[in-house]
Amino acid sequence: MRNVMFGLCVLFVAAAVGCKKEAPAPAPVAAAPEHEKMAAPDVNKDEIQRVASNFVDDYGTVVGGLYKESALAYWKAANTGDKASFDEYAAKELEVRKYLSDTDRYAKLQQLRKHGNLLEPVTARALEVIELAYKENQLPADMLKKLVEKSSEIEMTFKTHRAEIDGKKYSNNELLDVLGAETDTAKRKQAWEALKQVGAVVGPMLLDLARTRNEAAKLLGYANYWEMRMRMQEHDPDMVVKLFEDLKAKTDKPFFDMKGELDRELAAKFGMKPEELMPWHYDNPFFQQAPPAPNLDLDIFYKHMAKEDIVTLAQKFYTDIGMPIDQIIANSDYYEREGKDQHAFCTDIDRMGDVRMLLNVKPTAEWMDTMLHEAGHAAYAKYNNPKLPWALRDAAHILTTEGIAMLFGALAKNPAWLKAYAKADPAMVDKVAPELAKQRKREQLIFARWAMVMFFFEKDLYTNPDNPELNKIWYDRVVELQGLVRPAERTAADWAAKPHFTIAPVYYHNYLLGELFATMLRAKLSEIAAHTGPASELDFVGKADFGRFIIAQIFEPGMTQPWPEFVKTAFGKPFTPDAFVAEVQ
Repeated sequence: MRNVMFGLCVLFVAAAVGCKKEAPAPAPVAAAPEHEKMAAPDVNKDEIQRVASNFVDDYGTVVGGLYKESALAYWKAANTGDKASFDEYAAKELEVRKYLSDTDRYAKLQQLRKHGNLLEPVTARALEVIELAYKENQLPADMLKKLVEKSSEIEMTFKTHRAEIDGKKYSNNELLDVLGAETDTAKRKQAWEALKQVGAVVGPMLLDLARTRNEAAKLLGYANYWEMRMRMQEHDPDMVVKLFEDLKAKTDKPFFDMKGELDRELAAKFGMKPEELMPWHYDNPFFQQAPPAPNLDLDIFYKHMAKEDIVTLAQKFYTDIGMPIDQIIANSDYYEREGKDQHAFCTDIDRMGDVRMLLNVKPTAEWMDTMLHEAGHAAYAKYNNPKLPWALRDAAHILTTEGIAMLFGALAKNPAWLKAYAKADPAMVDKVAPELAKQRKREQLIFARWAMVMFFFEKDLYTNPDNPELNKIWYDRVVELQGLVRPAERTAADWAAKPHFTIAPVYYHNYLLGELFATMLRAKLSEIAAHTGPASELDFVGKADFGRFIIAQIFEPGMTQPWPEFVKTAFGKPFTPDAFVAEVQ
């Protein structure tokens, strides 16, 4: 969700991630289980169910085991930045993909899918989900290996890269601190450009990877990788495009009204005219989050704390709403150190309870948000339904786990939450409550427009990765959707400084869909609580009924339904942006 603090449940099986060094050959695959010796097409219903159930169970055993090994290797690599660890992860990831590339098993899976009407619903759905995992990997071994190695080479570059200014190296957090505090325009520009340095390094590598991904997608029958990934995520690409175009039209006025006010504030801060503002005058290098409000220092609620307190507050909150995550807290890694991944993520190691978070916590409002966000992912993974097949023991969709994470992350600026957990002075919170609500709308609008930039540009990228105008197209999108001024002298691949293009390709739309999902859920919880005020002020403190609803209606169903049907079941109505539009008016 953010440049240095994005909420990402790492999806190992789906991601084409690996390492530069040639990976060792995967272990030999065991002989096919009994159920894979497919019976004749005219077998009876009970026999089809038996064979299908065995296929699903064996998939969970074999792929679940490989998935766990891959996840553990990734955890080690992310915590150390060590190349040998990335090599190990590459080998494990390649084992997963090799197994899922088996053409005989895939053919037998497709044959079973033809009998879906004879199967129990959970079994039929599990086969549907498994087919998606297999389909993406029906590629030649050399192609799988190439995808793994190219992606991992870029990812390792991101994780270990440190920007340099005048011969001195800086971490992302240090440079972001400059954008947050510095008032000298020249120094801000210098920090902003340093944050984009990695783009110049990985840009050509990313274009090469995009070509390879497109080549792989075409082998599987898709126009390009973007279309393939959208379909693999059970999205209708045209529907999502139309949804975002509609959302853009409905939020144009509130966004540009808000940005006009924001620019006047920033112009006053820097002693210039609003039209003179450049991208480095905003506190985030991609303008994906709102700068601090001039009359509201959100960090004031947290700066007196130790960094460990941020973790403790999140742990207590989740316990209070009936979702204790104590073991996850104990198994996770929270603080900066050399070589460690500078970002934040949550990973479900085995879909059986081993869930971990990686963060780089500081006592700030942003890191409080991120801690609650990642813990939301973690709770979703912990409270899955263990009775479901392994293939379905996951979030209903990427967008739903992102929505849960965003729902909880936003509480870092919620008045009731600040009073109860940050122990903020109630009189102070009440005084700034209007500013908190205003800032919340700014965040939602700014992030929505940024997510649209990512979505539409990534579509542009995979439509034609050889287009020499890509760097210009990136800024065309930035100007149109975010209202920023194009830096006249910039010709670099600034878009390539965003790690999501590598580690979570064709993913960013799920963040925005997740925000829309979060607003739908917030509206539902407001009904449960008979809350009539602004949605941003919905009180979660001690609301165990919220926890029960979320666990029962959101977590436990797992992947038993495609996401549009899941939303209808959970909320009693289809997925729409209406709740989001209402919140930002």
